[in-house]
Amino acid sequence: MMLNTTVTGTDSDRPPVLLAHGLFGSGRNLGGLARRLAETRRVISVDMRNHGDSFHDPDHGYPALAGDLAEVIAAQRGQADVLGHSMGGKAAMMLALTRPELLRRLVVLDIAPFAYGHSQSDHIDAMEAVDLTGLRLRSEADARLAERIADPGVRAFLLQSLDLKADPPRWKFNLPALRDQMPRLTGWPDVPKGSFTGPALFLAGAESDYCRAPQVQAIREHFPQAEIRVIPGAGHWLHADRPAEIAEAVAEFLD
Repeated sequence: MMLNTTVTGTDSDRPPVLLAHGLFGSGRNLGGLARRLAETRRVISVDMRNHGDSFHDPDHGYPALAGDLAEVIAAQRGQADVLGHSMGGKAAMMLALTRPELLRRLVVLDIAPFAYGHSQSDHIDAMEAVDLTGLRLRSEADARLAERIADPGVRAFLLQSLDLKADPPRWKFNLPALRDQMPRLTGWPDVPKGSFTGPALFLAGAESDYCRAPQVQAIREHFPQAEIRVIPGAGHWLHADRPAEIAEAVAEFLD
């Protein structure tokens, strides 16, 4: 099964850019980057499996996610520049390490080839606990979700994937699969080190703890040509915190 994709921009003499979003997101989460890059080339934004309008599957490990991205690139009959944030960044790294011939350049936003100790299962608990019966307004859904999640920014992000037009309303995520696969999502598979020697740009938020010294070491081991930049004033969602700066840095690197 193929991922749901949105294509913007026009063909150029450079390969398309493939954008892969993070956990609990969708293709439109990287919309600002897509619009900037589409000024000069073709951009393919995907909904990752178990997210958005893409298919549901019990396997949500990184080999499977990388395989999905490989299928999208194969359908373009060539290479692609690949950018991924968080979960999408890990999928992009897995693709680069296992199918390096498919990538010209790699961009990773605030994540490393590293097994993290955190879990996002509390967000799954919160979404599953929301009574969706009779929901018609997003403001009402926000009020119900606020009983479990205090941060309005997190609620707004999650609610982008609540389909209020469905009868009854539904989350677009495959929550049971994501819960079951959470250890694989926060972890990192055993893959060869130093397999991708092409150009790679890693952008890390200065206020995020996802790319500190141990994670930087892991990046160097797997991606010996990596350029690592720390973005002041940005957290894990650095493309939302510093959108213009991130977009220009990515466009410059890919050009």
